[in-house]
Amino acid sequence: MLCINLNTNDPFFNLAIEEYFLKNNKEEYFILCVNNPSVIIGKHQSGHLEINTKFVNENQIPVIRRISGGGTVFHDNGNLNFSFIRQSESGKQVDFRKYTQPVIDFLKSMGVEARFEGKNDLKVDGLKISGNAEHIHGNRVLHHGTLLFSTSLEMLRNSLRKDTSCYTSRAIVSNPASVINLNEKMSCFQDINEFRSEMMNYFLKNFSDNVPYKLSPQEILQAESIADSKYRTWEWNWAYGPEYTFENSFEINNSFHSCNLFIKEGIIRESSIEGSDQMKSISKKLIGCRHMVNDLSGVFWNENIYLTEKDIYNFF
Repeated sequence: MLCINLNTNDPFFNLAIEEYFLKNNKEEYFILCVNNPSVIIGKHQSGHLEINTKFVNENQIPVIRRISGGGTVFHDNGNLNFSFIRQSESGKQVDFRKYTQPVIDFLKSMGVEARFEGKNDLKVDGLKISGNAEHIHGNRVLHHGTLLFSTSLEMLRNSLRKDTSCYTSRAIVSNPASVINLNEKMSCFQDINEFRSEMMNYFLKNFSDNVPYKLSPQEILQAESIADSKYRTWEWNWAYGPEYTFENSFEINNSFHSCNLFIKEGIIRESSIEGSDQMKSISKKLIGCRHMVNDLSGVFWNENIYLTEKDIYNFF
């Protein structure tokens, strides 16, 4: 395999280079990268259902859809991402144990006993350290996973939605789990960079066909193109997700209100608001609006309804 240490923390680019390598050649790769704070949702998930919209919006944390299935994960500079892109025999591509075993072996060599549990998790002492997902393209497989090393667990918890009762959808829903950082289990690394270097060295030393590789200028250009045309777009990250219904009851300006929104392809297709006459009057104006904070705020503003920052999140 070609072993790559990506030198960018841009999650849009790092997801794009995986897709480029998966779909455009027959080489096999092992990739390590660390991303800036971001929430990465599965291909078949609904963004707002998974995230704490208020917290993510206020902290300017990007929400990005990946091409693989599975649940939502939080990335930051304390989380190490690993990826395998390999040729695979037809019918045998999906194999989470196969691709997580080398990671388990590496952690064992560092004195940490990790286990594969459930559908796609690695755990230490019953606490999750890694979530994994896969995507098949012809006879090639992309397997990628996370390794919580020194992630801000407070940011992780605050970024993800705890109460999903307002949403009804056929979307894949994440299965929350208690987590732990690996640096609580190992004291041999000062920071994630040392941990990352050791992991790459392990894969280079213990597998004879593994060699280091650096991206070519052409590969960088191709990945940037995919990042711009796909991973940085609202159409992919939000509109692609399954349709959903949002229902909520709340108080605005001392009046009780309830709303019912139906969203398809990221757009509000049906809207009903009960409560004050002013809010009732705007209900149909929301139809055709993107279900995004700034878009809804703009509609209310244009109708001279000045909601507080807190109020607008009643619609998410």
